[in-house]
Amino acid sequence: MLASYLTDIEQLLDEQRWDAALRDAAELPRIAVALSDPLLRSSSAEVSQWCQRWMAPAHPASGVAQGISDRDVGSPPLPVQAGETTPSVPTPALRRLRLHRHARTLPRGFLLGPDESLGPQDAQSAQDGRALVDATRRWYARSGVHDATVQSNLARLAVLR
Repeated sequence: MLASYLTDIEQLLDEQRWDAALRDAAELPRIAVALSDPLLRSSSAEVSQWCQRWMAPAHPASGVAQGISDRDVGSPPLPVQAGETTPSVPTPALRRLRLHRHARTLPRGFLLGPDESLGPQDAQSAQDGRALVDATRRWYARSGVHDATVQSNLARLAVLR
């Protein structure tokens, strides 16, 4: 379910549907944090910690930052209430993730590199969205796949109606 959701976001990025792609991509850190919590809750502090850990540069020695923070995305990324200190369930984001369990993703083909015809703002949107998807893939491969809580929550979301 998560892999299909990430592929759908990448497809939206490839189709240059920035609003939908960035809305879904910006929620990925909150979804990852919620999946790691037994009660599916996340807080802005936990999301910030997740971003610092998983959106770090891919190759620190190169000096090129590959990641972005949760606040760098163009659209209002993570809906955080002013002064939010208690964790809450990101219901809309989890609902979108859950609804993708029945969706069949079409093959994307191959994208060799960034599209040079994009303007600076669109290129930044594509880069931000891909950075969030890549960070979520790293998190799941290195942590989420081995975490019993994450696996249990994904199973619960898959059977919810």
